[in-house]
Amino acid sequence: MNPQMVLIPILLPIACGLLLYSQHEMEERTRRIFLLASACVTSIYVWVILLHGPTGVYTLYRFVQGFSIDFCVDVPAMIFAGMVSVMWPFLLLYGYAYMEHEHHKNSFFSFYLMTYGITLGLAFSASIVTMFVFYEMLTLVTLPLVIHYRDRDSIYAAQKYAAYLLVGAALAFVAVILVTLNGNEGVFILGGSLAGNYDKDLLRLAFLCGFFGFGTKAAVFPLYDWLPTASIAPTPVTSLLHAVAVVNSGAFAVMRLIYYSCGTELLAGTWEQNIALLFSAFTIAFSALQALRERHFKRRLAFSTSSNLSYMLFGFSCMTAQGFIGGLSHLLFHGMIKMVLFMCAGAFMTQTGKAYIYEVNGAGRKMPWVFGLFTLSAIGLIGFPMTSGFVSKYHLVMAGLEQGTGFGVVGVVCLIISAVLCSIYTLTISVRAFFPPKGQDRFAHGEKISEPGLLMLVPMGLFVFFTYAFGMWPGGVLRLIGSVVGVVNP
Repeated sequence: MNPQMVLIPILLPIACGLLLYSQHEMEERTRRIFLLASACVTSIYVWVILLHGPTGVYTLYRFVQGFSIDFCVDVPAMIFAGMVSVMWPFLLLYGYAYMEHEHHKNSFFSFYLMTYGITLGLAFSASIVTMFVFYEMLTLVTLPLVIHYRDRDSIYAAQKYAAYLLVGAALAFVAVILVTLNGNEGVFILGGSLAGNYDKDLLRLAFLCGFFGFGTKAAVFPLYDWLPTASIAPTPVTSLLHAVAVVNSGAFAVMRLIYYSCGTELLAGTWEQNIALLFSAFTIAFSALQALRERHFKRRLAFSTSSNLSYMLFGFSCMTAQGFIGGLSHLLFHGMIKMVLFMCAGAFMTQTGKAYIYEVNGAGRKMPWVFGLFTLSAIGLIGFPMTSGFVSKYHLVMAGLEQGTGFGVVGVVCLIISAVLCSIYTLTISVRAFFPPKGQDRFAHGEKISEPGLLMLVPMGLFVFFTYAFGMWPGGVLRLIGSVVGVVNP
């Protein structure tokens, strides 16, 4: 395969998004066909690339010595890009139904499509400089999506989103510069790209800057508060932000920084690693507790996302084979599960005009498919056996136990606490929906609400199926991830 082919799925959706943005008006049916065709062709190209397997590094442009735009296809890129390429067309279908009565559709869907290409650019990045460029482009292209409603709450959410991620960018930039200048031009190499004589203490400090900088998108404490605030955006955007592109890009970047830039040999056993483990573990428990306290439907799920992203950060920070497998598999499996949960929340809000947990009482009798799929996904998020959530959480628990320090054990305790809290803050919604307290059924008097259409239900049902299919047959994914670290756990 020509390595330049990797540019096609990156540039195609960006170009199509810009073309759509340039059109002041477009007929609804034409816009839908154009968007779906662009997304599907992009996904097909991604899978053609993935089926050819890993490639070498392709340098598109060199700025100065040591700073260049490079792309490659390796196993982490295959996992992230494969997940995104399957999810995006179905998110688009859901978006059609959700945005049916909204304004500014050309603007919304143009940025939505461009985000696809930029996310793929980050996935296929072969150097820390390239990853940082697409990481920042991702912030810029999703900012208009957060501000879509253009009211006071949306503007405030966008301002907070921008402020937090600018702080994160400044911290990450320190890591990017120091890693690039201290070995192999920052090109990702499994085991670390640092070479020659370098100041180990300085590079470990750079790792911490990168951990919290890239970790801002992964909503690690204390840089987490932008995530629940951004849930004011339309649900297709929150699914995008909280399940697929933005937040996963933060965890993915931290994985690259640890395993492919700094290297575990430099970091393992240091106080910098302990700080990363401690903040990850604290965020797991803290955000789960915040989710339990939250009464707004989507904000509860947003806090849950913050907790689960730190599952990934904890796994990667263990700096072991089990941690790598657990973190990367949770990136994939949590993305599928959380996308369905947000879709169900959005369907409820669209059909009823309600947004708070107490307003769910009795809704399951009117919308059994939506809340049935929500319940099945919640079971996966908790980590019950025979779900994909169990697979990744098992490896994360084993990583914490095998890590060999008290910080690993603390992380395992926080994982267990989070799972217990998760069962409460998700399944109580299901109980309210199907079995409301006596006299508190908000839909008992014949309110005319119903299930959403197939454009919403089909994507939700499909990814619930994947949640259980990967839970029962996880071997293929685990072998693919395990091939990187020389460990196979079918």
